[in-house]
Amino acid sequence: MRHVLFDYGNVISLPQDPAALALLSDGRPDFEERYWAPRLDFDRADLSEQEYWSRVLGRPITGAELARLVRIDVDSWSLPNEETLKVVAEAAADGHGLALLSNAPICVADGLEDLPFLAAIRPRFFSGRLRMTKPDAAIFRHAATALGVPPGEIVFVDDRLENVASAEAMGMIAIHFRDAATLREDLFAALHT
Repeated sequence: MRHVLFDYGNVISLPQDPAALALLSDGRPDFEERYWAPRLDFDRADLSEQEYWSRVLGRPITGAELARLVRIDVDSWSLPNEETLKVVAEAAADGHGLALLSNAPICVADGLEDLPFLAAIRPRFFSGRLRMTKPDAAIFRHAATALGVPPGEIVFVDDRLENVASAEAMGMIAIHFRDAATLREDLFAALHT
């Protein structure tokens, strides 16, 4: 049986809640650009929570305000994609190993750990804890080694093409996630060849 290695954001979860993004923005019209520009550094734990949010909002962020921003950010990534979760359940019922590989800072990873809809997906590899991010080859090597299977026995699912390409270069079977219905077809084909 093959292992299925799922990305989290925009695959297992829905896209970020726009209402949460509005709460985070502090009224900055350039918020989304500022949010994403240093995000990989935050995902890799090269920036602390305070450093990241201070950079995003362009002013010092500390204490209760920092805690509030972290909580809203975690919550914004906590909405399950119910249709994808049906596909996950089908793969589990077929006896395939499930795992998660996500670019997520430590605070977000900690906030996601107890979400009930992730219970069946273990182990979970989060970039902040590993201090490496997708699409770097090292994070894919780490996942394959930790799963104890050769890359060719792993089906990797991600919404970002650069991550799909990197996984393929490592020898994994990679699926570009577009929607759950297409995932069901692509995953069935990958798992039964």
